[in-house]
Amino acid sequence: MSDAPTGQPLRVLFVCTANICRSPLMEITARALAGDAAIVFTSAGTHGLAAAPMDADMAAMLPPGASDGFRSRPLSAAVLEEAHLVLTAESVHRQHILEEYAHLHRRVFTLGQFKATIAELPDLSGHGLVEAAGVRRTPPRAADDVADPYRRGRVAVERAAGTITSMLSVVVPRLVGDH
Repeated sequence: MSDAPTGQPLRVLFVCTANICRSPLMEITARALAGDAAIVFTSAGTHGLAAAPMDADMAAMLPPGASDGFRSRPLSAAVLEEAHLVLTAESVHRQHILEEYAHLHRRVFTLGQFKATIAELPDLSGHGLVEAAGVRRTPPRAADDVADPYRRGRVAVERAAGTITSMLSVVVPRLVGDH
């Protein structure tokens, strides 16, 4: 996908491993934070399950009913090509994508890496922010990865959900243009 035509909604794809914990939480939380802004948030998994519901422990971090109807999907070339911006939970997901789709390097960031990059671009938002971030990116840092909470207990789920929510509360307003 090339640069977005004027008026086209920004398309953001969140990626984790199975698309049942972190990336669905990112997708649903980002939608809530964006309100009625013209941004499309979706998610997929590098080793995604087909049509699985969101993990119950992670879904419990959302308002009741927020994950109803969510179904996971595997990452594919078509899913990636639709996105203007791809935000991964961990560096390993970013690397997985770039190994096969190196031409997307200006669009693929870890969530933490994107948050750090946009801090250096204070006057931009929306498509312009995404384009500038692709040129001027900070390196991904392991400390910014969102650890996989799957089957690791309530504390791990709460930590992952808190990290995601904290990062998205900075990133989404910048994508929307509310900064």
